[in-house]
Amino acid sequence: MSNQSNHTEILLDIKNIKKYYPIQAGLFRRTIGHVKAVDDVSLYVKRGETLGLVGESGCGKTTLGKCIVRLHRPTEGELRYRFDEDGEYKDLLSLDKKESFNARKKIQMVFQDPYSSLNPIKNILTAFDEPLRIHGWTNANERKERVAELLESVNLHADYMYRYPNEFSGGQRQRICIARAMCVNPDLIVCDEPVSALDVSIQAQVLNLMKDLQKEHGLTYVFIAHDLSVVEYMSDRIAVMYLGKVVELASAKKLYYHFEHPYTEALLSAIPIPKIGEKRQRIILEGDVPSPANPPAGCRFHTRCHKVMDICRVKSPELRPMKNDPDHLVACHLADTVEDIAEIPADAV
Repeated sequence: MSNQSNHTEILLDIKNIKKYYPIQAGLFRRTIGHVKAVDDVSLYVKRGETLGLVGESGCGKTTLGKCIVRLHRPTEGELRYRFDEDGEYKDLLSLDKKESFNARKKIQMVFQDPYSSLNPIKNILTAFDEPLRIHGWTNANERKERVAELLESVNLHADYMYRYPNEFSGGQRQRICIARAMCVNPDLIVCDEPVSALDVSIQAQVLNLMKDLQKEHGLTYVFIAHDLSVVEYMSDRIAVMYLGKVVELASAKKLYYHFEHPYTEALLSAIPIPKIGEKRQRIILEGDVPSPANPPAGCRFHTRCHKVMDICRVKSPELRPMKNDPDHLVACHLADTVEDIAEIPADAV
């Protein structure tokens, strides 16, 4: 769990985000359908916390992350961001050119593959120098000092700025990518499976480094991963996604030990117990994940759910708070959730 203190201010408020990719066919490339990669997701991220996003490959978590940093423009929805602690929320999708430029340095991203994230023909100084120069660092010596400071902050020698990416190991490259994301002093960093390409021993070093940097600089993370043990270690709250939708959202402790959704149960059953002779009862999900271009009616998980009921096949459950815990949200007909939308506390969604 993160060592951050009480998180009260909502930094990013994601409202009804959808990202549909058109399916085109024929000579005139007519649109015949859409891939619903992210379908009506609403979340919030508090300043200083780590929000984990988990789910199978293809569930939409990376697409959502890229929408947050606006590498992809959502089809619908709002990304309401609070730039100043005393300021108002602004929709990132409706900013003018100047406001959008200033917003870029507030939200950065660390990508999954540290090998393709760095330009092989540019040394580290050049890779860091360009964003610093664009965002107002006019003095070349100050930029060089900043690069040295950033490399040392991720436990790398300052002289490494003159080296090229092929001279570093995978773990060193990812630390360089983390330092580059921090070079313009962001508030929010979207981490897209930042340790999945690294050896297990290196993963622990990078994760601990990220937690130290978060504590030192007051960073906020959206942490995307498929390794549930890593997400538990890093996150304050965790959102579970399936086929473009959030099916459960709770604190890390609550989710891992008091889960409510059958899909969350199946995911957690795959985590090995680090003790000889002890095993979890593994829940094997049968069948393939349905196509996001043609999701099933009703609950999207019902085709693979081991607790499916008749209502699951015809009615899609809404993400609602549990009656005994308004901070624990579940989209499942089996869960004891608030039935009337008017009963949901305003700060719960």
